[in-house]
Amino acid sequence: MSPAQPDGTVPAAETYLLFAHEPYYPGPGTREINTTVVSAGALLHPRVRQPDGSHIHDRLTRGRQADEIVPLSTLTHELGGGADWPTVGDWESVTSDLLRLVRDGECDALSLGLSEIARALICTGPHSHVRAVDTAASRLIDYGPTERAAVLTEIGTFLARLVAERALWASDGLLAPLDQRV
Repeated sequence: MSPAQPDGTVPAAETYLLFAHEPYYPGPGTREINTTVVSAGALLHPRVRQPDGSHIHDRLTRGRQADEIVPLSTLTHELGGGADWPTVGDWESVTSDLLRLVRDGECDALSLGLSEIARALICTGPHSHVRAVDTAASRLIDYGPTERAAVLTEIGTFLARLVAERALWASDGLLAPLDQRV
């Protein structure tokens, strides 16, 4: 459930997009940022490639749980393993635009520096496995849906603490969602 705001109101449930990107360092002595969580509304920003952002917003928000974090890889899985992305939009341009908005301070985000395994898990589909070699023990370690769910739960816990103080701002001057356009 969404937390109450200082004025006592409870905001509408939000959907969030989680995507991985090329790592960057926001400043000297800072940790690498390699994944970002934004409010679904950020996809409706005019500086995001349109109508692609609006179409991805529609796919992202349709039929989701309250306050759900949806990795881009989950959308890819839902879109026939990526085969249907061309009918929705150019996710690469859209996520590049979103990252630019975040870095320019045009929307709020949860910027994360996930470990290699955690990042790999959110970059794979919900039923996929990531295998790593433990050279010290000479064994193969298999990470699957359970570990992926644990990563998403951890991100969700951190995000819930963040939005308890203030909801993620998607920006001002957003386009109307597809289902609200005349």
